[in-house]
Amino acid sequence: MAPAHSDHDVVEGQLKDIIQDLYNILVQVNTYDTAGKPTNTVLQKEIKRLTSDLHQIHDTTSQSSPQPAKLPSVPPELIQYVDSGRNPDIYTREFVELARKGNQLMKGKMEAFAGFRDVLAEEMGRCLPECRADIEGVVKGTGGEVGRLRFSEEGGSGNQSR
Repeated sequence: MAPAHSDHDVVEGQLKDIIQDLYNILVQVNTYDTAGKPTNTVLQKEIKRLTSDLHQIHDTTSQSSPQPAKLPSVPPELIQYVDSGRNPDIYTREFVELARKGNQLMKGKMEAFAGFRDVLAEEMGRCLPECRADIEGVVKGTGGEVGRLRFSEEGGSGNQSR
């Protein structure tokens, strides 16, 4: 994973160089003197440097490596959100809130199923005492605590007419 991160840092540095080159060209164009020769040569030099940096970043990103480095992807929803003039921090906050609500819902479902598992195991243990070892194995295998199960006949369902 370290090489992908360093490739990302190299590309980031090269992009910063290109942005600086573009800024230098902007400055040279704004101060261009049609009669002055020094301005012309400086502008040519900056354009050649930009071309060189663009070739360099192209070579860096198109290297034939076994697994090309993937840059982080931005969700299209976030791009639309920002394009409509809204703050991306608010989008992130809303996303985290939705994830939290989803996690709470999933936790509730897991707890409900665990409770159902325990009730079902207790009732099956009461009705089928010969299968208690298998029932305990299933409860243990699904993350339950066997010690919490009560197989006694006292708390039964009242269906003891056998």
